[in-house]
Amino acid sequence: MNKILVPIDGSECSMHALQTAIAMAGLRQDTELHLLTVAFPIVSGHAKMFLDQKVVEDYYNDEGEKAQAGAKSVAEKSGVKFVTTIKVGQSAQTITDFAREQQCSQIVMGTRGLSALPGILLGSVASKVIHLADVPVTLVK
Repeated sequence: MNKILVPIDGSECSMHALQTAIAMAGLRQDTELHLLTVAFPIVSGHAKMFLDQKVVEDYYNDEGEKAQAGAKSVAEKSGVKFVTTIKVGQSAQTITDFAREQQCSQIVMGTRGLSALPGILLGSVASKVIHLADVPVTLVK
């Protein structure tokens, strides 16, 4: 099976990447899209003592669902087989680890996400994924 990983953060660039991945998937009947949203860990250290783990998990899931809502709709309409996942961690490392774990053959992602601190010329997450990935990475504006 051909698996394409598409990181989704709710940005316009990630939606363009999804459209590109859908077009690529149309070329092969055995393609499955993996829509991955990575939530940045907001809770660490002493804060964990004051927050219930279930509350934190619900927050990550709610934020991930919001980011994936538009992408799910587009993927459903395309007819391409897809699965969604929400993970917590450092974006680039989590994306590349997930690609390895799921044995994805390619990563298709936007050049810029919703980060508050945009990278110069190329988004910092996209740049790190290029360096960390073991599979081809297609960047979409």
